[in-house]
Amino acid sequence: MRKLLLLLPLFLFAACGNSQSPDSDIDVDLIENPNSANGYDSKAAMPAISFDCEQHDFGRLTEGESVSYSFHFRNGGNADLVISSCSPSCGCTVADYPRGRIAPGEDGNIFVTFNSKGKTGMQFNEVDVFSNSQPSHTKLKIIAQVGH
Repeated sequence: MRKLLLLLPLFLFAACGNSQSPDSDIDVDLIENPNSANGYDSKAAMPAISFDCEQHDFGRLTEGESVSYSFHFRNGGNADLVISSCSPSCGCTVADYPRGRIAPGEDGNIFVTFNSKGKTGMQFNEVDVFSNSQPSHTKLKIIAQVGH
């Protein structure tokens, strides 16, 4: 039993390995993290996504109505911005976003469509936007009052 306990750390250490695929599709030039053990590197080339507004109220809707809104943003950083995904909190909401690089100083839009079919009352939905900026996560919010 004692020999088994002595060998356990060896097995645990051997089980830890590099599971990263050598055929990764991620362009390593796009991944930059200015936060490190030495602190924040303010000179690092980083994109910066900024939205004109992060919340939209559709107001009163009739159940079954489908409405859309365009969230306008700008890359205010000094490196290319890449939006990796936009994930709505509900299946009644769809988000369309630019695929590809957005150069520093360029603008873009995330189009959000809300379908009120089968919904009643106040509706609060979010779209999680993930990108290579700092911070990497932004929440866009939509609100609607759905009636018959």
